Amino acid sequence: MATRTNVPTASSASARYTLGSVTSRDGVTIGYRQLGSGPGLIVLHGAMESSQSHMRLAEALADVFTVYLPDRRGRGMSGPYEKDYRKEQDVADMDALLTATGAHYVFGVSSGADVWLESALSLSTIQKMALYEPALSINGSISMDFLARYDREITQGDVAGALVTGMLGAQMGPPIFNAMPRWLLKSFTKSGLKREDAQVKPGDVTMRALAPTLHYDFTLVAEASKDLDRFRAINIPALLLGGSKSPAYLKAALDTLENILPHAQRIEFPGLNHGGSSDPGSANPGGKPEVVAQAVRQFLSEP
Repeated sequence: MATRTNVPTASSASARYTLGSVTSRDGVTIGYRQLGSGPGLIVLHGAMESSQSHMRLAEALADVFTVYLPDRRGRGMSGPYEKDYRKEQDVADMDALLTATGAHYVFGVSSGADVWLESALSLSTIQKMALYEPALSINGSISMDFLARYDREITQGDVAGALVTGMLGAQMGPPIFNAMPRWLLKSFTKSGLKREDAQVKPGDVTMRALAPTLHYDFTLVAEASKDLDRFRAINIPALLLGGSKSPAYLKAALDTLENILPHAQRIEFPGLNHGGSSDPGSANPGGKPEVVAQAVRQFLSEP
């Protein structure tokens, strides 16, 4: 049974929001930020992100929608995954959020988009969904072989090494990174972690804290990529979004979903990459969430 709790209002740089939480089926708390007014829209972040990663997108939509920004399990305000991960845990969390908030619209990024694809198969409360570059492996377009090394480095406490392994495995760094020696990439990552640790503010979810959650993102990608034809059963309007500068395997995933989903439309943003919908910053200089928000607003406002 989902429960909802509101706590005192907090503030961001340019918008005020409240904090709330729901209880998922297994008793785990899922915390969220809430801002705006109007029909409910749940915005679900991707890997190495949290609820704070899409504040600019939420602010650009808050005049028309009540926007809910949850922390997925293992991040920020939310509780941990169960020992043996199953994608059904994520679906149950979304079910609790949809039930408690009364929202019918959803937006997801990368592995967060994967969660909505899985959820839309069984949760009839979802009426429209917008997906920014779902992370799917199409006929082996991305290998999960690096996951064993990543898990080993996390277990050994080598956070910088694990982040480098994850970045290279997911093809998220600029092309020049592929030509750089691993020791140099690891050195840059260590410096970034130290710099972020020194500047962290209350409520921030750091790269160091997020690093262990990559295991669940990568596992979800592998599970969601099995038997893609089952997504033909998703009989709701879907907006597929992506950037022209994103990795080829993400474009292949959008190509495949465009052909599979019965009611799909697609937009490619010139010059954007996989971080196009997220708040811009030193780790994501190419973020242009207001541009993405305009497309989402138009799609969700259509009859």
